[in-house]
Amino acid sequence: MSGPIVIVAGGTGGHLFPGQALAQELVRRGRTIAVITDDRVAGVKARFPGAEVFSVPSATPSGGGLVGMVSAVFPIARGILASRRLLANLDASAVIGFGGYPTLPPLVAAWMRGIPTAVHEQNAVLGRVNRLMGPRVSAIASTFADPKYLLSKDASKLELTGNPVRDQIIDVADRDYAASDDANAFNLLVFGGSQGARVMSDIVPDAIAKLPDDLRMRLRVVQQARPEDVERVAAAYDAAGVACKVASFFEDMHEHIAAAHLVIARSGASTVTELAVVGRPSFLVPLPHAIDQDQLANAQVLSDAGGAWLMLQQHFTAQHVADELIHLMTSPDQLVTAASCAKSVARPDAAARLADLVEALASGSTKK
Repeated sequence: MSGPIVIVAGGTGGHLFPGQALAQELVRRGRTIAVITDDRVAGVKARFPGAEVFSVPSATPSGGGLVGMVSAVFPIARGILASRRLLANLDASAVIGFGGYPTLPPLVAAWMRGIPTAVHEQNAVLGRVNRLMGPRVSAIASTFADPKYLLSKDASKLELTGNPVRDQIIDVADRDYAASDDANAFNLLVFGGSQGARVMSDIVPDAIAKLPDDLRMRLRVVQQARPEDVERVAAAYDAAGVACKVASFFEDMHEHIAAAHLVIARSGASTVTELAVVGRPSFLVPLPHAIDQDQLANAQVLSDAGGAWLMLQQHFTAQHVADELIHLMTSPDQLVTAASCAKSVARPDAAARLADLVEALASGSTKK
């Protein structure tokens, strides 16, 4: 391998976190890393200490119509040209993309230059860029064994690696789930992905206010909320007499996951993977109206295994959540079982599996 392995990821947590986990594993192996991202480069640099981080033009077709497609063509074309120059200067040995339109220009440029290239799909449904690049890349790494929209002609390229999780998650993965009883606090963690979710702030505090006094007194809530919602969410918990910590972001989210007796969250790929690796039971509320329904598919995997309760957003009401909390807080054995079931579908070695694949590509071994 002559040059660095190039990781291509956008600035959202779902794409960024597995790229970060892969980088951590490759650095441990003595590999040099470079990162290509979009205009959110400042936030990405903090996740990849010591790596060179570059930004190239990109665009997401807006609205799905012809105008949206046309408006995206020119920035994507500029991104491809910039990526070709950048990859040549880096002398990249392999390129791996983690989905989303910011990965399209570097992946196309790598394909055009004949650089060994892979994509990683975190979700149970192949994203649109990964679908587009599937016939052109050397390998398709996947969290799930049979991702939706995988073409039969590309099936031979599929590598089941799992979804890599950051070192912080691995560090807490061996902490056993300890059930809460009537005499002890019950730790509830609420979050909606890396950007928070308004629906969590609207529903969960109202649900907790409906709990009987004895259950509310046991609760210790940690909730991630959008910046504009933090104050009102904290005020709602204070009014209900519930101990809480509310913030727009938690650097120590791994510690809060490990301490949780129950998690209420969206079902993005990173969330579902981290809950499985740590082994924590959850209510999962998929993002509604998504074109590919990827979060619904992710949640169903954990739900079918018995590790989570799937709640469609139309059923995610304060009264329904309150009823479920009452049931589970008084039935700790069910939570213990769910924690074990969540753990059963985990692939804690996903970063190592993916690093093996990328190193094989960089050395000239492909599945073509």
